[in-house]
Amino acid sequence: MLSPRWEKRVLIYSYAHLEEKSTGMEFQQQQSDQDQSIQSAQPTLRPTHVVTCFLTRSDTPEPRMLIVQRSERVGSYHGHWAGISGFVEPGITPDEQAFTEIREETGLQRDQVQMLRRGTVVEHSDPALRRHFFIHPFLFAVSTPEAIQTDWEAVNMRWIAPAELKNYETVPKLPEVYDSAMNGEMVE
Repeated sequence: MLSPRWEKRVLIYSYAHLEEKSTGMEFQQQQSDQDQSIQSAQPTLRPTHVVTCFLTRSDTPEPRMLIVQRSERVGSYHGHWAGISGFVEPGITPDEQAFTEIREETGLQRDQVQMLRRGTVVEHSDPALRRHFFIHPFLFAVSTPEAIQTDWEAVNMRWIAPAELKNYETVPKLPEVYDSAMNGEMVE
């Protein structure tokens, strides 16, 4: 049997230890609650279909492709270089959307371009934008490159050799999208 003095010490120790253990359990519960709230706060990525069109010209000694520098007025990737691109509108096929984007962003009409190839879809997830992109690549030949007039979506345009693409700060996956377009199925 313990003396009253030791009994009091054991009780104080037991009480302090029980409180410490309880506080630890409360912290673990709080941490678990925070983890769950962080997980539930993770954004769901919205599936987003876009087209990217590579316009090419062959009236130069070396084949060239058009890239445009995105303006501050577009929704994302400001200042990055891209092909002619845009969202696939509901009820519109990617092929048809490709012609629409070319007309809107360059002023070229359907009879001034020819679809050469249709690439396989390239995927890209961007949690910051809360989007999972499905990029539909296309390769076009332009018969009147001098007629191109970019709209508000681009601040600059350049005709470059395809090998030069790696020298530019591009939208995500642009080199892979270009490769997909180049190796895509031929369009008749």
